[in-house]
Amino acid sequence: MYWIEIIGTFAFAISGIRLAAAKQFDLFGLFIVGFVTAVGGGTIRDVMLGVRPFWFDDLMSLLIVAGALVLYYFFHKLVDRIAGTIFLFDTIGLAIFTLLGMIKALDMGCSAVIAIVIGAMTGAGGGVIRDIFINEEPLIFRKEIYALACVAGGLVYLLLEYFNFSPAVYRTGCVAGVIIIRLLATKYHWQLPKVKMEK
Repeated sequence: MYWIEIIGTFAFAISGIRLAAAKQFDLFGLFIVGFVTAVGGGTIRDVMLGVRPFWFDDLMSLLIVAGALVLYYFFHKLVDRIAGTIFLFDTIGLAIFTLLGMIKALDMGCSAVIAIVIGAMTGAGGGVIRDIFINEEPLIFRKEIYALACVAGGLVYLLLEYFNFSPAVYRTGCVAGVIIIRLLATKYHWQLPKVKMEK
């Protein structure tokens, strides 16, 4: 799980750095946006669960974001040429942090419903903070299914756990569920109904 968390942190950091770069932020700005994207959801999770934010006692998150920034600085042309780079890294981070939120909430004795909520907030929270920092309307409010993909992954987790599959299976199922729903929602433009106000 430690290595999975590292992958998720790196993925979210790259997505934040890339979007900040598109806004012409300087290196410090890139680092800050990458950092809040990477740790924002986990920080919201820990505050809601009443525990010390995970990155207070482990410098690894700072080092991962710094590494992501250095990597992007030297290879940004290659990264920028890869179609769907932001979507790819954002989706990976979304899925992994949903899983981490679910695990931590359940380990602390939360009910299944609350664990799904915590998982979704852990997955989507960093992206919301990122979008606010770069002065964009949060993705969670304006495009295809996003937070609901986290909910779907959480339901897969609980369903497979209920039928006594191994932890490796239901954790993998959670990540796969988020990614699959996110991919399908983007491909087929799935959206929730909107309220149209009379002018």
